[in-house]
Amino acid sequence: MAQVAFLDTLLREYLVFRGFSSTLKALDLEQRTEKDQHFRAERILEQFTLAIQSYDLQALRSLWIHLDNNLFSKLEHTYAQAVKKLENSLLKYYLVTAYSNNKLDKISEFFTKLAGELQQQSEWKDWFYFPFCKNAEESPTFALFFTRHWQDTLLLSLRNFLTTVYQCLPQPTFVRAEQEATHMHRLNEDNVGLRSRLLHMQQELHQQQQQPQQQSVSGSAQNLSGGEASTRRRSAYRHQQSLNDILPFDISPPGHIVDDFCIIASEANSISQASDAQARGLKLLIRNIGSGNSPVLGRKDNQGGGNGGGSSKRRSGSVGRSWI
Repeated sequence: MAQVAFLDTLLREYLVFRGFSSTLKALDLEQRTEKDQHFRAERILEQFTLAIQSYDLQALRSLWIHLDNNLFSKLEHTYAQAVKKLENSLLKYYLVTAYSNNKLDKISEFFTKLAGELQQQSEWKDWFYFPFCKNAEESPTFALFFTRHWQDTLLLSLRNFLTTVYQCLPQPTFVRAEQEATHMHRLNEDNVGLRSRLLHMQQELHQQQQQPQQQSVSGSAQNLSGGEASTRRRSAYRHQQSLNDILPFDISPPGHIVDDFCIIASEANSISQASDAQARGLKLLIRNIGSGNSPVLGRKDNQGGGNGGGSSKRRSGSVGRSWI
């Protein structure tokens, strides 16, 4: 892994700068003896085994707390019970190893430091009797933990668990430093590009919103200017024109120019004349009837004188009926 080799170089440079010569020597030694560049769960398992065999309770607890805070706490809640069971098994393995090597002082130290924490757990209730138990390897309560099978099963389970956890966990932040820096730089570039695009789109939208307003203003201004110009042209043309320049409309006159009122008046005159003539004729007729010189009566009288008086009376009566 080129990334790990680059970080090892940076770490060596930092140790030289700080003057940590012992740490630098230990780093060089471990790098020379390292067979696999990848992290292996056997390394953590070896540290646990070394802390138990050396009766270093502080190192055992510190290593487990570190793993619990940085690795095990990131697991799902369903693994919490398995993690707690492995922790208690390691502590029991520590006690069994100390008892097998007759390290009673380490057992007393163990309960002195962890009694307040362990007494709240039900599975440790019988273990408080462990420091006072004689031949604990033969006791039904503790005999199982002294067997080789249980101890090997514990170490194998812990190794498998650590292997599975480290395969699922992401790389440490120190290893991902360069990747994180590259990723942040790319995100910054993307943000700058998106901001520029957003600003450009806002400017285009603003221009699109202003164009109709400008067109309407320009159109109204053109209309006003056109209206003023046409008004000026009309006024100028009006002042320059004279009556001689005005041409009449080419409208053909009607065929007969007759006044309707004249027709009505003429009709009224003809009717009045006819009625006057008729009235004069009637008056003349009445006057002639009333007088003795009526031509009609004269003919009647002449005829009555030759034919008799009875016939003259009948004829005059008939004439009178006819007139009525």
